Amino acid sequence: MGKLTRRQFLRLAVAQASGLVATGAVAGCATSEPTAPHSVIEPAGEDEIPLPEPRLEGEISLEQAIASRRSIREFTDESLSWEEISQLLWAAQGITDPRGLRAAPSAGALYPLELYVAVADGAYRYLPEGHALRVVTGEDGRQGLWEAGLRQGAIQAAPAIFVVTGIYQRTEGKYGGRAERYVELEAGHAAQNMLLQAVALKLGAVPIGAFYDDQVQDVLGLPPEHRPLYLIPVGHPEA
Repeated sequence: MGKLTRRQFLRLAVAQASGLVATGAVAGCATSEPTAPHSVIEPAGEDEIPLPEPRLEGEISLEQAIASRRSIREFTDESLSWEEISQLLWAAQGITDPRGLRAAPSAGALYPLELYVAVADGAYRYLPEGHALRVVTGEDGRQGLWEAGLRQGAIQAAPAIFVVTGIYQRTEGKYGGRAERYVELEAGHAAQNMLLQAVALKLGAVPIGAFYDDQVQDVLGLPPEHRPLYLIPVGHPEA
């Protein structure tokens, strides 16, 4: 698939906004049923930008992706397409079942994770319901994330930086003191899904846990309860 400019992408959003944005129908995993099931297919809201529909078939097998996965820290200057960004977000937290279950397992199906992506033209929050994005800022926050991430080269080189955050309160109400463990385990599930999807798309990625939490929150303007857990730079591997 070809790359879409921001203008083309927004035109696509307008064209799709009056329709329905479909997501996959592969069964998800959870320890219990959602207490309030919701529809996977919903019209996009007025302030939402629909993403291209994720694909359910790729060019390589899961076994090949596992065998090929390595931490990649050097990238070309080529930006990610919106189709690639869509697929990566869906793999990590996309809804994959009509009952609202997602691609990564969640204790009690409470889904405390929130995903963000920073690219050259701004930063966006992923909305699993409707498989869409919401603009967080129209400024390029990647430099700020690089500084927050101890100036690691992979963050500076990547055309897209995905940020996995956790809202612990969503899980604490049911699991109390074990919520911290469950939320952080879930972040690992989602990150591995994204890393394997990156391999399937012939992209490179590396999960990073060394950063200043408060600086990441400041760069993206995150609410205080959205605690950063991972930075995942993604791009086309340098040959």
